[in-house]
Amino acid sequence: MADLKDFAEQLVNLTVKEVNELADILKEEYGIEPAAAAVAVAGPAGGAGEAAEEKTEFDVILKAAGGSKLAVVKLVKELTGLGLKEAKGIVDSAPAAVKEAVSKDEAEGLKKSLEEAGAEVELK
Repeated sequence: MADLKDFAEQLVNLTVKEVNELADILKEEYGIEPAAAAVAVAGPAGGAGEAAEEKTEFDVILKAAGGSKLAVVKLVKELTGLGLKEAKGIVDSAPAAVKEAVSKDEAEGLKKSLEEAGAEVELK
């Protein structure tokens, strides 16, 4: 049981970069698409010291697909370069990260595009 607690603590203390690397490993080596899990793990990793600095990287979170789900799935596919099945998985599992650790300008552009398609989006 102590080993699992140590493992859980290691996961909680991962940086955003480490979470992205873990997601890549899980996807490439095991075929697991951990989009929602990466957001859950990345959430508590931030500290009070980081909040004082100006944020330069943002996560684009799809909160809900809205009325035209098909248009949102197609747009997520186009914006992320994922396949149709993976894009549908992100939309179906909302709230889920569409893109992580992107610049403010790119995040705002993605948010605008997704909202125009009818989706509800949040930047973190």
